[in-house]
Amino acid sequence: MNSRAHAALTLVSVVKYSRSLDLALATTFESVKEQKERSFIQALCYGVMRWYPRLEVLALHLLQKPLKEKDIDIKFLLLLGIYQLGYMRTAEHAAVSATVDACLALKKGWAKRLVNAVLRRYQREKTELNLSLANTPSAKFAHPDWLIQQLREDWPNCWPALLEKNNENPPMHLRVNLSIGNRQQYLEKIENAQLAGNALDMVDSAICLSQAVPVEELPEFSSGHVSVQDVGAQLAVSLLGLSSGLSVLDACAAPGGKTAHIYETESGLAKLVAIDKDANRVALLESTKQRLGTKMQIVQADARQIESWWDGELFDRILLDAPCSASGVIRRHPDIKILRRAEQMPKLRQTQAQLLLKLWPLLKQGGRLVYATCSMFKQENDNQIENHLHKHDDVRVLTITEDWGTPTKYGRQTLPTIDDADGFYYAILEKRKA
Repeated sequence: MNSRAHAALTLVSVVKYSRSLDLALATTFESVKEQKERSFIQALCYGVMRWYPRLEVLALHLLQKPLKEKDIDIKFLLLLGIYQLGYMRTAEHAAVSATVDACLALKKGWAKRLVNAVLRRYQREKTELNLSLANTPSAKFAHPDWLIQQLREDWPNCWPALLEKNNENPPMHLRVNLSIGNRQQYLEKIENAQLAGNALDMVDSAICLSQAVPVEELPEFSSGHVSVQDVGAQLAVSLLGLSSGLSVLDACAAPGGKTAHIYETESGLAKLVAIDKDANRVALLESTKQRLGTKMQIVQADARQIESWWDGELFDRILLDAPCSASGVIRRHPDIKILRRAEQMPKLRQTQAQLLLKLWPLLKQGGRLVYATCSMFKQENDNQIENHLHKHDDVRVLTITEDWGTPTKYGRQTLPTIDDADGFYYAILEKRKA
């Protein structure tokens, strides 16, 4: 099948059936074996998702009337064509002709004339059309209106810069397994492999590659010497205050990057339990465990349903990486612009509060819980901590003394505009006597 037709059907899977882009691409790649074609399809899909709010406005303007729901594949073919003409280095004539040809692969030959006319018109009117986008915030910033408004409320001094950063391709950050070797040694391995990277000051395991590469090209990736993980995510483990003999719970643990980092930092733990309720994500946990040789107990369960998984022994440390809007990782997962909606937010906030409420009794006196999200929304961050404090008189908020990110009322927030890290929030709660 034509690569652009594959890409169009992948995007239909995301938007119509609410599948993550990664899962949709994985399904597509089952029938696409050539790596160069896979890379091209992935670049097309990520690009359209990144600029979807803008591309959709352009397509609606160029069409004389909206397409029928049954022709959503042709809609995405148009978005793919506009994206190629506006954002890729593909020769314009090739982009148009190949996109038109994809109509046949989708068994909709009638659409060839339509697709050709729309793309030719965009070529002619590109400059004027792009200037007109300034009047529509969702198109100007390439984000849904509700997300723009929330960032504007929470970060009034820098919200346009945050939106701009969200639209950039993310850096490729690595986490060196310090239980095997140090960062400088791995930087030398990178150099020997004809790659380039530099150490990041925020955490002693972090490296930023100058250019993203497939993981297969990373030295000793398969043997667990290094993992791909944003530097913002690598901050979590340092906040736990780990030492030998402690019992640790990683709630909502999949895909397992932070769990593995816990073990790499302190292999002498008495117990390390990793929980996730989704079967597909638990499979990712198992894969991470096998690749890195991590000793962890993996449990498939809803962490809120304590009676279904807890053995009655209190934990010294709990990492609660709560489900959230994922507004802090949009540049890495641009399909969040489509998959997250304003009406989902109350339920997400309820889940966060329930997790805090249910897991707090599982913590020993003197123990600490690190609350984390990959969100830049205060409703999911400081507001949740404040609500928890109102409900419990045995909570002490520990000050995070590191200088990364920006301080908030109860924790710290990384922002892509400050550290070029994804947007992570952290707060440390210590259990004291009531």
